Amino acid sequence: MGSLAGKKVAVTGADGFIGSCLAEKLVRDGANVRALVQYNPFGSAGWLDRTDPEIRAAMDIQAGDIRDSFFMRRFCDGQDVVMHLAALIGIPFSYVAPQSYVDTNVTGSLNVFEACRDAGVGRVVHTSTSEVYGTALFEPITEDHPLQGQSPYSASKIAADHMAEAYARSFELPVVILRPFNTFGPRQSERAVIPTAIRQALDPACEEIKLGDLSPMRDFNYVEDTADAFAAIAAAETVEFGTAYNTGTGHAVSVGETVEIIRRATGVNKPIVEDASRIRPAKSEVFKLISSADRLAEATGWKPALGLEEGLSRTVEFWRDEIREGRQRPDADYLV
Repeated sequence: MGSLAGKKVAVTGADGFIGSCLAEKLVRDGANVRALVQYNPFGSAGWLDRTDPEIRAAMDIQAGDIRDSFFMRRFCDGQDVVMHLAALIGIPFSYVAPQSYVDTNVTGSLNVFEACRDAGVGRVVHTSTSEVYGTALFEPITEDHPLQGQSPYSASKIAADHMAEAYARSFELPVVILRPFNTFGPRQSERAVIPTAIRQALDPACEEIKLGDLSPMRDFNYVEDTADAFAAIAAAETVEFGTAYNTGTGHAVSVGETVEIIRRATGVNKPIVEDASRIRPAKSEVFKLISSADRLAEATGWKPALGLEEGLSRTVEFWRDEIREGRQRPDADYLV
């Protein structure tokens, strides 16, 4: 396996959940990291504001927007590797504002690819999602599974994936597609099922745990394992450009089973209440996602290191600190 030590590595979406974890890992691994955070009038760098000051100081943090093609050309110039994680991700909000998903996830990705092409970047890692597969037609899900747009979000990511494939074929852009299955861990938005369940379990202001459908099954991966997969595919000496690589454990549990583990880890037994506002449209819900990550393992040697229960335990401790310090959102019914 290759190394990114000494390489110039740019990360889009470095202010986010997975992106901030990846940017920190790359600094620890000896890479020279350029981190893109979305510009905002508050001067916030997202989760990078909470990282170790020495690690943060080692990054070249730039505020901008992937929807701006001129900015992206400057951002990608001179980089050896570009890790493209910036995206609009909330599935519920994609039902409300689908155009914004096209603008960010499709046009924004196009801007990244074109900037990397102009700059002669040596490796581009484009972030996909297991949502592009829709409800499994067979399992475990390999990269040959049909792509099914069951939400505007997943449709926008399918389009971006196809754009990455097209740039590899049309312009020989050295881009690979990493397709994580259901990453969880500290820093994840409360819009996701695991953090919203943990927050409600621990928060004294919540008398019950409000969730949507408990039956869907997910292949949950701890965030540090996902970050390791990004680094592995970026450094791999032999990969197939324009091709997708799954990350996942190969095991799935239902949302209901996951919440039971959370209740044990938090030591609470609050009732679980079905909240209709959290249920996706029936034809849009993805009911079962189980990955096959054999292609990634063969190319890089990557495999997940942390099990679900230990990962949930660490995530619970993160949320204990958040609530103790009063850093949780004021509204526990946060959906998007």
